[in-house]
Amino acid sequence: MNQAIKTWATFGITSWIITTLGLMVGLASWTWSLMVVIWGILTIAVADSFSDALGIHVSQESDKKNSKKDIWLATLTAFLAKLIFALTFLLPILIFWTQTWVIINIIRWLLSLTFLSYKIAKSNKDNIWHAILEHVGIAIVVIISTYYIGKLIAHIFWA
Repeated sequence: MNQAIKTWATFGITSWIITTLGLMVGLASWTWSLMVVIWGILTIAVADSFSDALGIHVSQESDKKNSKKDIWLATLTAFLAKLIFALTFLLPILIFWTQTWVIINIIRWLLSLTFLSYKIAKSNKDNIWHAILEHVGIAIVVIISTYYIGKLIAHIFWA
């Protein structure tokens, strides 16, 4: 696999998991309105995908050794990885229509992050457990933080 695609696909997928989980949990802890959560996920899917893709594009352009083809490949890969995967957060919401979808998404994407961390650590011959604990630990900190931020916002503005 082209190194530019591998690098930016893993970046896009990891960023998407953390960003979308954080947004979903924060919104769900503030309001259980499905419309608000769906709107949030759709908004973040588009805005964050474009934002990261442009950031990667500019970053790649700053390195003169990258070809135009590699730059655009990295840009497109990051955009599509984030957009497509972020939209998959909607599946459990549309299927279950209860608070179960939050737990399903958290478990599903923490397992995905675990698998990605495993593959990266194995490929780099790093300590697999260290990589998994580090990456999943950061995701859990994001989930807990955004949950309490959502609760705080609800308490301050809608108490």
